Amino acid sequence: MEYQVSEKVRDSFQKLTENEKVQKALAFMEADQEEIIAKQIELTLIPSPTYHEEKKAARLLEMFKEEGLTDCHIDEYGNCVGIRRGTGGGKTTLVEAHMDTVFNLDTKLEIVREDGFIKCPGIVDDTRGCAVVLSTIRALNAAGIETKGDIQFVGTVQEEGTGALKGMKYYVEHHPELQASISVDGDGYKEITYEATGIQTYEVTFKGIGGHACMMFGKIANPLHAAARAIAKIAEFRVPADPMTTFAVTNFHAGSFEAVHAIVPEATIRFNFRSNSQEELEKLRGRIFEAIEEACKEETDRWGQDTITYEVKHICDVNAGHQDSHSPIVEASMLSANYLGCDEPQLGNGGSTNCNRALEAGLPAVCLGGGSDYDIQAHTLFEQFKPEGAFKSCQQTLLVALLCAGTEIADSVIE
Repeated sequence: MEYQVSEKVRDSFQKLTENEKVQKALAFMEADQEEIIAKQIELTLIPSPTYHEEKKAARLLEMFKEEGLTDCHIDEYGNCVGIRRGTGGGKTTLVEAHMDTVFNLDTKLEIVREDGFIKCPGIVDDTRGCAVVLSTIRALNAAGIETKGDIQFVGTVQEEGTGALKGMKYYVEHHPELQASISVDGDGYKEITYEATGIQTYEVTFKGIGGHACMMFGKIANPLHAAARAIAKIAEFRVPADPMTTFAVTNFHAGSFEAVHAIVPEATIRFNFRSNSQEELEKLRGRIFEAIEEACKEETDRWGQDTITYEVKHICDVNAGHQDSHSPIVEASMLSANYLGCDEPQLGNGGSTNCNRALEAGLPAVCLGGGSDYDIQAHTLFEQFKPEGAFKSCQQTLLVALLCAGTEIADSVIE
């Protein structure tokens, strides 16, 4: 079924795209691509694993100041913040990208240009997002566009892995004035993420007495066996395809490689489960911990000498989030993709991005891509960015930001 856009959003979009200043800004983004990619490369070569983003934040802050943003600072959580003040009467809009990458501090960062790609760990996820943020600022300045609402430009910390989107969580919780949020993350401009996949990650350590593998056999229960029993039970779960729901035991550790003649005193597993439905997420959590309880009881009853217990560490908790697929910010994003040459823009089926935290806070929000559509090989040492046509993602972010913040050309579409 063809995606239908409301008359209000369509009219505002038409006014915006017919405006001379907006056309100037869009043209500037294309002409400015080499400069933006140079800044992208500079930021990529600054190591910034999760929890160690401070050097990249310091350089991004300098760039914000160079582009004339006000109130530039690093907040208490480490987020890099700069504000472009509006004239008043619009909607305060957040445009952000995360600064952290999945690569360790000692990862070799070297730019390789090959087959039309620029390759380097972190060149896309999400340094490209930071570059799109800078491109948006530069285009607004170059075209002399004033928005009614303030636009807060932010490089966030701790998005990846155990960072669990906490930089964004901190920011939206401490800025109640926000009325719309745009995250830039991933590839392409054709898919719009507007829902949030809920995530829960736990570490569970099974505990017993431990002892000699022969001398204590039959006298004590085995924590490693209890963990294995739990894993076997979880592996047999069935979950719905709609709403999308997944689970996986991702780590299993017990003992040491050398201690092959011992019953371990403890064994640890980590597991991650996700769903686009908060209800399904909670149901799955209950089933998993029921399986763990059963596994401990079965291993204890098997030997009848001691009791297997377990300890829980909660690593990550992100709520599932939903908004109407015809929310004005979503319609604005779909129109922008279509305007920039995508005949059939797509609505993404959830995801784990900073958009999750904005939706969790009750904000209208989207996550837009940062380049052309291709395999970016994210989170690998072969991550790659394709410059060809990448400016279109910058143009999409600009158009959606203008429709959110509002201008003299067209009022904000945010209700």
